This record gives sequence, structure tokens and C-alpha cells, in this order.
Amino acid sequence: MVKKKRDTKKAVKEEKVVREKKEKSFSFNITGLTIISFILVGLLAILLVVSILTHGFSVSSKIGMNKAASNAISYLNSEILGPRGLTAELINVEEKDDYYVLTVDIGGQRGQLFLLKNGKQLFVSQPIEIKESSSQQQGLGVPKQEKTNIKFFVMSFCPFGNQAEYGLEPVYRLLGDKVEWEPHYVIYPASMYSGREDQFCMGDYCSMHGIQELHQDVREMCVWKYYDHSTWWDFVIAINKNCSASNADTCWQGIAQSLGIDINKINKCVEEEGIDLLAAEYQLNQEYGVRGSPTVFINDMQYNGARTPEAYKSAICEGFENPPQECTQELSNAGGSASGQC
Repeated sequence: MVKKKRDTKKAVKEEKVVREKKEKSFSFNITGLTIISFILVGLLAILLVVSILTHGFSVSSKIGMNKAASNAISYLNSEILGPRGLTAELINVEEKDDYYVLTVDIGGQRGQLFLLKNGKQLFVSQPIEIKESSSQQQGLGVPKQEKTNIKFFVMSFCPFGNQAEYGLEPVYRLLGDKVEWEPHYVIYPASMYSGREDQFCMGDYCSMHGIQELHQDVREMCVWKYYDHSTWWDFVIAINKNCSASNADTCWQGIAQSLGIDINKINKCVEEEGIDLLAAEYQLNQEYGVRGSPTVFINDMQYNGARTPEAYKSAICEGFENPPQECTQELSNAGGSASGQC
């Protein structure tokens, strides 16, 4: 009976020793680290945190592959594994596109670690290259032309139309007259506002947010007609930020004067040409089936993508038979979704 108890105690002691050894062991598979014990989880967490807080292993990007690997292992042993009674031995190192693959032995177990070529980040799993999706590679299917044409229909005080203008303006600054720009306005027939024509319409043509918006639409058409396009963009962006459909008939004047726009010239254009300009816009609305703001066409194909400068630029540049060099410049991805419309 005593012998049996001793054997049981011996077995428990041996099991404890084996368990402690396992806690210090590492097990790897071909793609990364397979964790055996909770202790290893802690070590890996510490490794990642220390790498971030110390900005990596202080390995210059100019040193060679072997030196970078040696420095990384030295850091790993001195700062992470050594204090816990473990040691990593470098068995082999090979170069991949953007990183080094380190074959190591830790506690009698072999596996791989992955070191970026800048020497500052060490990973326990292989870095994954993020590639363009097939839809990104194929593009939007924009028809090709020698000079890309873009028609964008807005209401001057529709927030979604303004959003489109904010997205397109940096593209204009980048590509300028290499693109054929056509700002247009969403115009409705007076029949939609029967009995309220004085609040929404000039003659037979109306705008959703009232007569002052319609007046502003026409003023912007006049500025586009009689001033350079850069001035038009300055004028429109300033109006969007500072005026509204309730005060545009007075608010626009100070902005126009600050930009060197002749107020009398624009007023004369509105009075003498306004109805004809609106008639042409309404006809174009009907031709393209425009019903809301914004509606955008690139080389006469309707665009329904994001309203960020980069998204617009990419779509516009896709429309060139031979894209200009400026198309390689990346613009902001800040902006909005394509879901909102007036």
C-alpha cells in the first residue's frame, strides 16, 4: 500500500516536470507559430508591445540580411526570451520581397520568424501582401477618349451635390484643362410646382430648394461662361461654405467681389440670358435622364462610385486613352459615400 502511494507521488512529480518543460517549448507549423501553452501567448504579446514601444530593434535599413537577422535574434534573447530562461538560435535566414525569413530553434523546437527589411518589426506569422481586388484591377469600365469629359449635375444648395463638388475640386486643381469639365444643374419643370411658381421657378424652370437656389444656379452658369474655370471653382466652393438657399441673393455679392467677379455683369447675364441657360440645362437633364443631385457622367457613362477626390480622379483618369502623368498622384480618400442624393 505504501509502495503504491510512493508510485503515485512519483508519477505526479514526473507529470509536473513534463508540464513545466512543455510550458517552455515552442511548436511551429509551416505558416507561423502554433502556441502550446498560455505562457507562450504572454511572450508573444510582450514581444509585440516591446517592438512597438522601442520602435523596433534599432536595425538600420542599410545593413545586410545576416546582420539584420543577427541583431533581431540578439534583441529577442536579451530582452524577451533570456529573462524567462529561453534562448533562440538562428539556424538560417533567407530573403523574400519585403522581408527576411528567419529559421530559429527555441527550446529544441524549430520554426520561422519574419523580419521586415527595415529591421524594426519582427512577426511570428508571415506578412500578408494586400493586393488590389479584381474589381479594382479591372476598373469601372469607363469608355476611353483622348480627353476625358465629365458632366456633373447638382443643385447649388443640395448638401450631396456640394459633397460631389468638394470631391471634384481637388481633381480639377490636379488635372485642369486636361479634362473637359461640364458643371450642370438639376432643373425641374414648373408643372411640379403648380401654384408655387413664384417660390421655386423662373418662367418654366424650377429648383427643389427654392427661387434663391435657382438664381444661384444661374449665377454660377454665368460665372462659368464669362470667367476662367479656376475662378468658378473658387466661387462655388466659397458659396457652398458661406451661403444658403435662404440668403444667396445677397450673400453671393461679397464673395464675388472678393474674387474679382463683376456683380453687374453677372446680374445682367441672369436677367438677359437666364431663361435660355435654364432651357438648355433642362433639355440636357431630359437627355441624360437626370432626376437628382448629384448625378455624374464620365465620358457619358454614369458614375456611382465614392465621392472622394481619389475615387473621382481614378475614374476620370480611367477615361483617358493615354492618362497624363498627374494621374499617378494620389489624392485624399476623405469624403462620403455615394448613397445620398437630393
